[in-house]
Amino acid sequence: MAGHPRLYRRGATYYHRAAIPRDIKTTYPKTEETFSLGTKDYQEALRLVRQEAVKVDRRFDEHRLELSKAAQPALEELSQAQIDLIGDIYYAFLLEEDEELREEGFESKSFEEHADDIEMLGGINRNAYARGEDTEGFFRDEAEEVLSWTNVDLKLNPQSKSWRKLIRKLQTTTLRASEDKKARNRGDVVETPQVTKLHETRSVTTPLLSEAVSSWIREKSRASWGEKTADDHRIWADRFVLIVGDRPIQDYAKTDGRAFKDVLLKLPPNWTRQPDLQDLSIKEAAERAETLKLKPMSIKNYNKIIGFVAAFWNWAKLNYDEIDRNPLDGLKLRNDKAAFEERDPFTSRELNQIFRAPLYTGCKSRTAWLTAGNHVPDDLGLYWVPLLSLFTGARSGELIQLYVDDIKDDNGIMYLDINKLEDDKRLKTKGSRRRLPLHNMLLDLGFLHFVDDCKMLGRTRLFPEMRKGNDGYYSSPFSRQFRRLLESVGAKTKRNAFHSFRHTFEDACRDSSVPREVMYALQGHEDPGMGDRYGSGYALTTLNEHLQKVSYPELELSHPLTSLKQVAKHKQGCG
Repeated sequence: MAGHPRLYRRGATYYHRAAIPRDIKTTYPKTEETFSLGTKDYQEALRLVRQEAVKVDRRFDEHRLELSKAAQPALEELSQAQIDLIGDIYYAFLLEEDEELREEGFESKSFEEHADDIEMLGGINRNAYARGEDTEGFFRDEAEEVLSWTNVDLKLNPQSKSWRKLIRKLQTTTLRASEDKKARNRGDVVETPQVTKLHETRSVTTPLLSEAVSSWIREKSRASWGEKTADDHRIWADRFVLIVGDRPIQDYAKTDGRAFKDVLLKLPPNWTRQPDLQDLSIKEAAERAETLKLKPMSIKNYNKIIGFVAAFWNWAKLNYDEIDRNPLDGLKLRNDKAAFEERDPFTSRELNQIFRAPLYTGCKSRTAWLTAGNHVPDDLGLYWVPLLSLFTGARSGELIQLYVDDIKDDNGIMYLDINKLEDDKRLKTKGSRRRLPLHNMLLDLGFLHFVDDCKMLGRTRLFPEMRKGNDGYYSSPFSRQFRRLLESVGAKTKRNAFHSFRHTFEDACRDSSVPREVMYALQGHEDPGMGDRYGSGYALTTLNEHLQKVSYPELELSHPLTSLKQVAKHKQGCG
């Protein structure tokens, strides 16, 4: 069904349906991931299927991780620390086994017979050990069994030189245990030690990458990350593991970073939705995409993904003594386009096209805002957010999430309090927390009349009709609405979007001789060298003084100004 490849309808109800990717089809516990979305409404189903698709893809990746762990190559060598710990585990097993035999009364044997057996076996083992022999392959078999125990769980190359070292360790351990068993025979108390599992010991200092990533995600989610942020970081960290393998974190080096980079540089954007790549693992998809000559993802997206995974390694360096490097350092690509070139500011012509649209000069209704009419929808966020951004430089998300109580008065200066005091708010950076004076043009356009109406209606949010998208951001659905507005008036280009208002505001600040530091404070930028002063480093009076200088000489706002004044007068007359 159009809209999403995994959405389909059975009767009146919508379902998520996904085939199992080819690379895990034979091992995955289901033949397909099909389940009801519990709704008959198409728009709701579309929202839900996008959320569920992310979760299902995560399950696929988790299954791949489990398979990759099972397919880990056998170790070429065991470290001395590993051999010593295996010896301790084996020693504890021998004493525990002896303890159980004593509790059972040596089964049918007398105490003397059991003691004689211990003495005899000890003699045989000492003789074999002195000659450097493995008695009829007994200790080789023991070593293979011990490595398979769940509290050891290691695979060792059959030709490894470590076998000899491990066998000798088990022999000395057996002799040590024999002496302690004889001491027990004499009535001495010899406790069976409690030995930590091999993987538990490893995880204290050097966990597997997958284990460390899980700890990182949990910590960040508790502290500050929302669900979308956690998902983005988890998905790409898991894919890093799938590409380079799951090993103790101190084992990773720049070669692993380059392997990850090589795969990313071949992947197209939204590769999981590409019909030719849907059933493939990420490495297979990268190779297939290269063969098909599919256009790879943008440098911007590549750098974003590298940033997701690099963030883990930066965290690991702070949390583990063994980690002193980030395998992804220096692997971001240079983007020859400067940040200010990624979006163009609006030209004066484009601004006039925007603010002469039916939305501002009169439309048919609140919902038919693209069609000319006699209604001015000055109670909508769609109406006010572009104007607020043009005259404050604020981001769309900062404005959409405003509460009515966030419009405040400080000694006659009306301002927007950009904060994240409520749970549904987000700020991009620490500099985003700031007080933004309201430009006089916004006051002339009737913004405070709108705020008063919101208070009278008992609203909590300033723009309650504007809701978050599936990604958890208010700005996503609004961006699509604003694009429709630009397209409807012929102002849309490849290089403009709502964010262009911020660039337009910057140009207006420069043209109005607003100091750069003040402009950055107004916009919530983190300007290098400004420390923690962004937004709060200037008195509200100073910010207001400079903001009021900002003007757009070629912008004609006569239409919305006239309409709003008429509306305002009408409301006052009705009052």
